[in-house]
Amino acid sequence: MNVETEELDDYLDNHYIHRSNWLRAAVLGANDGILSTASLAIGVATATELREPIILATLAGLVAGALSMAAGEYVSVSSQTDVEKADIEREKIELRETPELELQRLANIYENRGLKKETALLVAKELTAKDALAAHVRDELGINEISQANPIQAAIASGAAFTVGGLLPFLVTLFLPLKSMEYSLYGFALFFLIILGALAAKTGGSSIAKAVIRITFWGTIAMGLTALVGYFFNVNIV
Repeated sequence: MNVETEELDDYLDNHYIHRSNWLRAAVLGANDGILSTASLAIGVATATELREPIILATLAGLVAGALSMAAGEYVSVSSQTDVEKADIEREKIELRETPELELQRLANIYENRGLKKETALLVAKELTAKDALAAHVRDELGINEISQANPIQAAIASGAAFTVGGLLPFLVTLFLPLKSMEYSLYGFALFFLIILGALAAKTGGSSIAKAVIRITFWGTIAMGLTALVGYFFNVNIV
């Protein structure tokens, strides 16, 4: 590897876009694990004076949520992958049947990005000569190694992250005093969400303050409304 290549790799390592796919899935999974499990536990805690129903409901929600999260992410990303593969196959046919039209289309893309017409056509020709399909997949379809979907990676990241997130409020239901359990769940869940938001923002290179405010606001609304369900219907499981 020459010096220029090493410098380029170091430059790319300073950016965060290559983390976007797994980071999105992991943050979404952990956030949902904390929030949905804690909200479920809070809802049941406001409706019973016994610990067992709270633990059972929380554990059931944790297992079901993790499996649902993983399956949903896999199906969603697989659908995206199918669309990408179909577009690539369509592009192969177009390159084979109408190569001149595809060359001009590629040149137009570069021209719209700011290159002069002659330069855009020259770049299009050189990239086409090297790997026409790769050039069109990247610049016409917008598919690259960073944005390309990975269903298994997304499913594992989401399911595992949900499990880790859900275990936190579950531990609260096991060990914290039963009296005022809903308040303990809210406080710890909010604490976990703030830590998650800050870590996600730091990992992604975005504003930590904005992430914390956003996750705190929506977390409070979700858990507050769930708590109101038990209070509003005045249900008491004994």
